[in-house]
Amino acid sequence: MKAILLFFLGACFSAVSQESIEAKLFKSETIELQSIIGIDNFGVIYMVNDNVFHKIDKNKDLTYSNIQLGNITTANAFNPLKINLFYKNFNTAIILDNRLAEIYKIDFNTLQPYKNVSHISTGYDTNLWIFNMDLQQLELYDYKTNKIKATAIPVESNVLDIVSNYNFCWLLTEKHLYKYNYFGSLVEKLENKGFTKLSEDNGNLIFKQKEHLLFLPKNSEKLLPIPLNELLIKQFLVTNETLYIYDSKKLHQYQLKIK
Repeated sequence: MKAILLFFLGACFSAVSQESIEAKLFKSETIELQSIIGIDNFGVIYMVNDNVFHKIDKNKDLTYSNIQLGNITTANAFNPLKINLFYKNFNTAIILDNRLAEIYKIDFNTLQPYKNVSHISTGYDTNLWIFNMDLQQLELYDYKTNKIKATAIPVESNVLDIVSNYNFCWLLTEKHLYKYNYFGSLVEKLENKGFTKLSEDNGNLIFKQKEHLLFLPKNSEKLLPIPLNELLIKQFLVTNETLYIYDSKKLHQYQLKIK
C-alpha cells in the first residue's frame, strides 16, 4: 500500500513538474520586412515586404505581387503547394503553387450567394476556412467546386484571428476561442483571457496576451507562460518547437522545451 501511495505521489509530482516551458534563445538576425508568414522545416522563409509576397529558399527569392488587388491582408503557407493570399479590401483570395504561380483567383464578390469575408485559412485539399461576416459564421469552402462543405454555428463577438491545419480550425473571437473539426462541428470552446493573436503547430497553440506569450499544449487546458526577456512582439510563429519572434528589426529564434 505504501509503495502504491509513493508511486501515486511521484506521478503527481512528475505531472506538476512538467507543467512549465523553457524558451532558449539561439539565434537573432537583423531583417527588414512587412510581415513574416512562415518558416518551414527546411529553412524556407515566406514573407511579405512592400506588399510583395516572397519565398526565400537558399538565396533564391521567388516573388508574387498583384497591384490591382491592393494590400495583402493575410497570407498562409501551411500547404506550400497551395499558398493562399487574402486581399480583404477587394474580398478576394489568390491560391499560388510552390513556384508562386497563380492557380486560382477567388472573387467572393461574384459568388452566389455573395460572401463578405473577413478571414481565411488553409483547409485540406482545395478547401479554405472562411469567416462570413454577414452570417457571423465559419464556413469550409471548396474553391474548386464552388461549394460550402461545412458551416459552423454563428458566433457572438468579433473575430480576432484564425489558424488551421488539415484536421482542425481555431477561431479566436473577443470572447472565446473555438476549435472546429473539418465537419464544422465545435470540438472545444474556451474563454478568451485577453488574447489578441494566436499561432498553431501540430495542435499546440501559442497566444499573445499584451506583450506576453502563453503556450497551450495539445489536448490540455493549462496555459504555460513562455519566459522571455522584455521584447517587442510585432509578430510570432512556431514551427516544430522553434518559436520565431519578429520585433520590427530583428527575427529572434527560441527553442521551446516543456519541462
